[in-house]
Amino acid sequence: MKVCIAEKPSVAKDIAGIIGANQRRDGYYEGNGYQVTWTFGHFCTLKEPHDYTERWKSWRLEDLPMIPSSFGIKLIDNAGAMKQFAVIESLISKCEEVINCGDAGQEGELIQRWVLLKAKCSVPVKRLWISSLTEQAIREGFEKLKDSALYNNLYAAGSARAIGDWLLGMNATRLFTKKFGQGKVVLSIGRVQTPTLALIVQRQKEINAFVSEEYWELKTIYRETEFTATIDRIRSEEKANKGLAYLVQHDFEITSFEKKEGKEGNPKLFDLTSLQVEANKKYGYSAEDTLKHIQNLYEKKFVTYPRVDTTYLSEDLHPKMEGILRELTYYAQYTAPLLEKPIPKSKAVFDDKKVTDHHAIIPTGVLPNHISQDEKRIYDLIVRRFIAVFYPECKVSNTTVLGKVGQVEFKATGKQILEPGWRAVYANDASAKKDAAEEEKLMPNFEVGERGPHEPRVHQGKTTPPKAYTEATLLRAMETAGKQVEDEEMRELLKDNGIGRPSTRANIIETLFKRRYIEKKKKNIFATQTGIDLIDTIQNELLKSAELTGNWERKLRLIEKGEYSMETFKQELIQMVVDLTQEVKNNRGRAISIAEEAPPVEVEKEVKEKKPAKPREPKEEINIESLTCPKCKEHLLKKGKTAYGCSNFQVCGFKIPYEFLGKKLTDKHFYDLLSKGKTAKIKGLQIPGNPETTDAKLVMNGDFNFEVG
Repeated sequence: MKVCIAEKPSVAKDIAGIIGANQRRDGYYEGNGYQVTWTFGHFCTLKEPHDYTERWKSWRLEDLPMIPSSFGIKLIDNAGAMKQFAVIESLISKCEEVINCGDAGQEGELIQRWVLLKAKCSVPVKRLWISSLTEQAIREGFEKLKDSALYNNLYAAGSARAIGDWLLGMNATRLFTKKFGQGKVVLSIGRVQTPTLALIVQRQKEINAFVSEEYWELKTIYRETEFTATIDRIRSEEKANKGLAYLVQHDFEITSFEKKEGKEGNPKLFDLTSLQVEANKKYGYSAEDTLKHIQNLYEKKFVTYPRVDTTYLSEDLHPKMEGILRELTYYAQYTAPLLEKPIPKSKAVFDDKKVTDHHAIIPTGVLPNHISQDEKRIYDLIVRRFIAVFYPECKVSNTTVLGKVGQVEFKATGKQILEPGWRAVYANDASAKKDAAEEEKLMPNFEVGERGPHEPRVHQGKTTPPKAYTEATLLRAMETAGKQVEDEEMRELLKDNGIGRPSTRANIIETLFKRRYIEKKKKNIFATQTGIDLIDTIQNELLKSAELTGNWERKLRLIEKGEYSMETFKQELIQMVVDLTQEVKNNRGRAISIAEEAPPVEVEKEVKEKKPAKPREPKEEINIESLTCPKCKEHLLKKGKTAYGCSNFQVCGFKIPYEFLGKKLTDKHFYDLLSKGKTAKIKGLQIPGNPETTDAKLVMNGDFNFEVG
């Protein structure tokens, strides 16, 4: 008997039907020499600290770092999982061969290998490795079963990732919580989560520190075309007006007119990250939502395996393209022109060197039915992109015109779409139409040397701060380890050094939301005060650097390719954890915000001694900016973008944020803190690490920081 273990019951049912195991048993299907059973999610996990020694049950600084001599696995504490595992264990003990039909990726390999390890499997193991769940793909997969040993490196990389996350997550979370956390707060640290938060905090600090400046530009209209002066932006209105006075005295003269035909390359096929980016931009879907919708489409057999990080197809798929295009009857108006001639085999689409475990996400040709509106939108994105890659490139004409007024040089650029090519696939798409309309700018023909009257003016503008991250731009930043990259080819090269995996990035972002380290305002993502405080407390660059974390990720990929030792990776991480523990234990950084009890009497006394003389109670309006800074006692307070702070903040450093523990503070709260050192009880404070809200007073302690009292 051969035992097949699928990733979930629905997949097991599909496989059983195809290979003839049609008799339903308790926890498996049977027939035709096969028994088909299943897991659901992670049945096994790495042992927790207390499983190794009772001493590690309590969180104590003196017990850190926790380094097990060897890592073990255990069944998760779930009755359903335990019952199903007993079925798997029993079937394996009596079979002659196991066929691993788990999810064809690193995480899927790890889940199944741990189950086989826990079940003490000693029989030969084969691997079903397929990129879609259609009947044809499953039949072909069973005809070409692989030897499980071919995926040992994939398993090693998955194990190294899990062990690395345990070593860093378990130790660093306890380390920072016990050293800097107060009360019941848990300061969660993660190998990928922390550098991702650091990216958001860094961007927010850039935005907060940004000071907008006014500038002026000289522009003019000549023959209904707007030209802009090529000189640097002018920093004073007086200079700009002098420039305008000069322009009025001279005609406009054309010095250069150049038209160049060019091509706009086709968009790439989707990998998971680029699909999540597009769905966020177009429909506002979170990364997690998009992953859920694409997973559903995959399980319904409408698209290929989604958790991929390549935008290419393997060359052996080329003969199947025509058949898939013919099946897409809903899109016949776009596929018809392609089917009139052979499908091109472009290196931009088919390249074995760019394909690892799986190829890019494409439709299977099975037409969808009974799918939700959200799933339809995701499916439409995938199909249109799939069709577009086989269309001709878009041909454009780019125009550059140079001119001058007296000695001041001007420039204008224009663009015209000559042949839409792949853009035709998006002809009826409202947002694509808008983008094309904004890009296209038709210009008249100019002659070099022609001159004439023009309409000069001064344009006034303001410099703008860096943009806050959206999920789309954050996913891109994670993929390129924080580097700003627009070019698709460069993005491909940087993927090996990205932080996280395509399949885990959505979960990382959601975890940061759940822990209240970040929050969303419309589409933009901002760090909360707790998130900012956490990153400010971490001195170790390796913990919060996207680039350095990307280097760990690269090593994991090398393990997957058999080019790096799992044991070396583990030892490097252990050394890092040992060094980090020593460094943090010796650190005298301040505690992060929250204490469960009122400060001790000595601290209260110190606060009373240091706080300024109590101002008179205001009768009507409270003017915080009229109060003196309680820390330096020299400068007045000043209203900033996110906080009131000392007007000599660069030296003094005192500030009170407008929002604290999820509550916006009122002027009365500020006044009470500054005059009395504490507020009245505030309802609904959100203590990080505590799911319940708390009603408590805010207290200014002797260090002029704020905590719960």
